[in-house]
Amino acid sequence: MKPVKPWACCIILFALASLVSAPTPARGELQWQSLKMEPLRLHLVALAWNHPRSSFFASEEVFIAEKQLTKDETQLVKLVYGFLPYQPRLSDNAFDYSTVHELRAARDPDCDETLAQIATGKVGDWHAEGSQLRYYKDAPKLNPARTKRSLPCYVSSADDYNKPVREPENE
Repeated sequence: MKPVKPWACCIILFALASLVSAPTPARGELQWQSLKMEPLRLHLVALAWNHPRSSFFASEEVFIAEKQLTKDETQLVKLVYGFLPYQPRLSDNAFDYSTVHELRAARDPDCDETLAQIATGKVGDWHAEGSQLRYYKDAPKLNPARTKRSLPCYVSSADDYNKPVREPENE
């Protein structure tokens, strides 16, 4: 039997170390991994937070909205709406609950929050501490203490905004 060469031992040790350590999978920016956009029809209930408009950077507004599931069924959601300096704010439209906003948005579970978190903000968070919700005309008032479930968060932008539609008032 021939003696094992020192470089052969190094290769065997390197191979064993490579097999034992778990490789990190590569994460590419593949198109099908991006957030899926879906069409939404929303009634804006309250403006929770917004940036002062910037001349150079993108800004955003955060709303509590009712997503229309069917003609008679809605679900409360959080909407994060981004816009550039030359684009209109969503809050620039009629501040009226009866207006339905049609847009495309992506569901983003990373920004889900409870109604209480959205309404009150947290120390060190991007919310203004102790901020108050600014309700739309004729919108139902919300009780943040009533529900503990997180609101599903949707992210949209001025590029994905379709149009406001004025619904006839209920008689």
